[in-house]
Amino acid sequence: MAEKQPVAFVQPTPVGKEELGKIEVAPEVIEVIAGIAATEVEGVAATRGNFTTGVVERFGKKVHSKGIKSAMSEEGNIVIDVFCTVKYGYAIPKVAKEVQSTIRQAILNMTAIETSEVNIHVTGIQFETATAE
Repeated sequence: MAEKQPVAFVQPTPVGKEELGKIEVAPEVIEVIAGIAATEVEGVAATRGNFTTGVVERFGKKVHSKGIKSAMSEEGNIVIDVFCTVKYGYAIPKVAKEVQSTIRQAILNMTAIETSEVNIHVTGIQFETATAE
């Protein structure tokens, strides 16, 4: 059964503030925040994209949400899946834990939305490439 992509995540009203209306954050926004946060972690080489993101990046446009998938769980919580490549020499569990906490904190700081899960899928290891001299 295919997962249903949410239309928007509802942002809670900050404590002590008057509610003037509903604030919704598009899933793409959550994915961009998570993508930027993931690539800022030391040890992460890249996030995995697909053919389309590869073509778009060839034309010079940066795709920040590649390799990131957001979904709503049955209980209504946000679940983030990150597909990334780790640089050779870094401890995968340490890098993955850092990516989880960085993404969770970035989403909370920017949207006040709590994430219930941040799942890290390491899809490869990037080795140092020899430079021609």
